[in-house]
Amino acid sequence: MTQHMPPASPLAMPAQDLRRGADAVHPAPARAPIRRLAVFAPAVLGTAAMIWGLHTLFASNGMTWLEYMLLALIGATFIWVTLAVSTIGVGVASRLDGPQPTAGGAPIDVALLVPIYNEVPSDVFGNAAAMLADLARQKGGHRYTLFVLSDTRDDTIATQEGQALAALRRDAPAGTQVFYRRRADNTDQKIGNLTQWITHWGGAYEAMVVLDADSLMTGRAIDHLASALAADPQTGLIQTFPQLIGAETLFARIQQFSNVAYGWLLAEGLAHWSRTEGNYWGHNAIIRTRAFAATAGLPHLRGLLGRRDLILSHDFVEASLMRRAGWRVRFLPRVTGSFEEVPGTLIDYVLRDARWCRGNLQHLRLLATRGLHPVSRFHLFQGAAAYLMSPAWFVLLVFWALLGRDADTNVITYFNEANPLIPNWPPQMTHIDSAMFLVVMYAVLLLPKITCAAIIAAQPKAVRRFGGRRTFAGAVLTELALSIAYAPILMIQQTKAVLRSVFGRGATWTPQSRKTKGYSLRTLVQFHWVETVLGAALFALLFAGLISWWLIPIAASLALAIPLSALSAYPLSRVDLSALRLDSPLTLREPTIVTRARHARADIAAELNAAHIAAE
Repeated sequence: MTQHMPPASPLAMPAQDLRRGADAVHPAPARAPIRRLAVFAPAVLGTAAMIWGLHTLFASNGMTWLEYMLLALIGATFIWVTLAVSTIGVGVASRLDGPQPTAGGAPIDVALLVPIYNEVPSDVFGNAAAMLADLARQKGGHRYTLFVLSDTRDDTIATQEGQALAALRRDAPAGTQVFYRRRADNTDQKIGNLTQWITHWGGAYEAMVVLDADSLMTGRAIDHLASALAADPQTGLIQTFPQLIGAETLFARIQQFSNVAYGWLLAEGLAHWSRTEGNYWGHNAIIRTRAFAATAGLPHLRGLLGRRDLILSHDFVEASLMRRAGWRVRFLPRVTGSFEEVPGTLIDYVLRDARWCRGNLQHLRLLATRGLHPVSRFHLFQGAAAYLMSPAWFVLLVFWALLGRDADTNVITYFNEANPLIPNWPPQMTHIDSAMFLVVMYAVLLLPKITCAAIIAAQPKAVRRFGGRRTFAGAVLTELALSIAYAPILMIQQTKAVLRSVFGRGATWTPQSRKTKGYSLRTLVQFHWVETVLGAALFALLFAGLISWWLIPIAASLALAIPLSALSAYPLSRVDLSALRLDSPLTLREPTIVTRARHARADIAAELNAAHIAAE
């Protein structure tokens, strides 16, 4: 183990017992029933109205078990649409409350933790240099110490980490302490990395700001978090809303524009109704160190065959356990200056998403944990449901194809009538206009976005930040069109990820690709052959007249999965037409901290390259 660390300050972090509750260290805060009712009641009522209308249509000729299954699938998907829209509505109402109160409190000692695993050293240490320089300008009085916690397995990269550390220490602001530790074994991955720091050095710091390798935060944002935590002794964790930066490719720009244009209102609504039962996303958050150590130690889970499984999406569970013990978990989306990078291509996004899928599905096994707050259970379930919706949409697509374009091309009826020796099973179903299915499928994707875009369009000041009305309108239409194009591909990829997770073949822990790169045709074919075959099959059924022409958008997306995936790496930021660039306030006016980090990265990269040349 390579050490550049301060004297030890041990802190016990026992694994929690998930089968029994925990004694609350603080009394429960006042509930917020009206806020939560304003979110969940419209979602339930809207879904119930949809189901009632469809039931009325189906029941005209008698209900079959297939129709009941179809109703259940539609309800399971549509409720998340209405929930997102009602969350946006609550977010709009919360903006009327005015600005959040300014945080205060006595100065505290804060550790900035950057766990890394085979990352590009110049990027990690360049971001750290920018954050430390910005923190030195703050006047909050809090004391900050940076720790880079390496789990790197590659010795060449580890050597570069040591060289980048020397450059960072040399140029760090006066009085700033920078430490580095590389573990010999990366036991329990990121959980073990952070736990090892807490149990060896955590006792010296009242709080820790957990960052990812690609995290970037302004000094003002970090100082605000420290002050907010210091001012509220009952708060154990405060999560920010990271905005996406570094988007150059088409697919990265889709994610960034969605995050900036639509995500902020969803975040406002979530913060408004979750209150002190917020969630934790694993980075860009401040945590009270002793509270976390005492309440959030994670045990291993026992698999069906007795295997000990690591809790993968640990952040949701840690937040739930802290809240179980009485600590407040808050979400402050209005703390600006919190950033993270974004995958550059469709394949990079899918690979990251597959890792998250396995961890989120694991949460279903944790819903029975004793003593959890109901909202914490909902966070766990919602994370799993986000991935289970893709198989549900896929089954809806299969139903849609079976129903055909009209009563004469209903596949179920066709095969029963073609062979009278086959019994009438499955039973015949009432035909439904295919346009209605299209609305249901794409409402899941588009309705929350259209709502947010309309709210922004109604505010001239907000529209100007996106480059003006024409540029914003073009960006919204471009993003919606691209989302429609990529949604069926993502549906199939997430369905595959769910199936792999169920059968124990989930993705392993690998570093995220943060550099834009195209993939070879061979890789694209290997990655997307399933979608391509499904798309070709749908087109064959279309030309045979067996299914509705309303399926063309889905069939085209799947059949063109390979070229669409290749297109995802296109450098959209270089396009001349502003309406197609998917510009946002973060691209039209790059934040100062992002510019400084980019320059610091380049300086450290040049220094590492010079050292490499000299060594040769």
